[in-house]
Amino acid sequence: MATTAAQDHNSGHLYDGNKESHAGTNGVNRPLSHDEHQTAQAAARFGYGPLAHVNTGNSDGGRLPAFGGEFQPGLYKPVTDRKFANPAPLGLSAFALTTFVLSLINMGTRGVAAPNLVVALAFGYGGLVQLLAGMWEMAVGNTFGATALSSYGGFWISFAIILTPGGFNIEPAIIASADGSVAPFYDSFGFFLMGWFIFTTILLLCTLRSTVAFFTLFFTLDMAFLLLGIGYLHRDSTGHPNPPIIKAGGFFGLLAAFTAWYNALAGIADDSNSFFIIPVAHLPWSVKGMEKRGKTERETV
Repeated sequence: MATTAAQDHNSGHLYDGNKESHAGTNGVNRPLSHDEHQTAQAAARFGYGPLAHVNTGNSDGGRLPAFGGEFQPGLYKPVTDRKFANPAPLGLSAFALTTFVLSLINMGTRGVAAPNLVVALAFGYGGLVQLLAGMWEMAVGNTFGATALSSYGGFWISFAIILTPGGFNIEPAIIASADGSVAPFYDSFGFFLMGWFIFTTILLLCTLRSTVAFFTLFFTLDMAFLLLGIGYLHRDSTGHPNPPIIKAGGFFGLLAAFTAWYNALAGIADDSNSFFIIPVAHLPWSVKGMEKRGKTERETV
């Protein structure tokens, strides 16, 4: 007969049906410590995150290689029994589509130059949805994923606020304060982009021991922010953002968008819904790469 597990929040004891047991480790019965009690409460609320120490049964202690679709740059413990789905593919897809459209506009594709259409995407998909995905990453215990997705969700929302036509009046106010000169706005927007370049560089450093796919995503995005920032700060002879540099930034933005979609697919596709698993190629100096190289060397000896 099936029994249900419940928790006595006053005593910290676990109950299985009508039978009381004191939760312990390795099968030893003992009272829960304060920290274990807090972990059990958090696990019950948030679907057994990494702090619940779920035994995955893997031979390597349950640590999986960098980015197995979980938006993690290093070895991590999967959350096998959580109530949350994996939010990383959603956040990556939101980022990818919004970046894709803006990058096409930055490259002047089919003569489109005004980024007004991106405002809707930046508010709804790249902004709100990606921000929510970042919050869900926090709920499942992924600090890197929460920081990256929430921050870039905030980037798209702030980008939309700046460029909303007739809405927040930011651009006209800056121009009016400079006696009609557009240069201060371009400089300010260049500072904005360079700040995101610095932040992305910080995240890039955390991917140096992950996978080729994961590193490529942040490298191309970093280059996009750098080139776009330079394009706005180093203007052409007419005082407008430098077209060749802006187009180069758009090109790297396109690469970042497709790489984000690739990483999203790696997080969605598994043996239950796909005939193939997406390769992400561990970097040679990553933990998994060194393990694989060590196995190959032993096999050839």
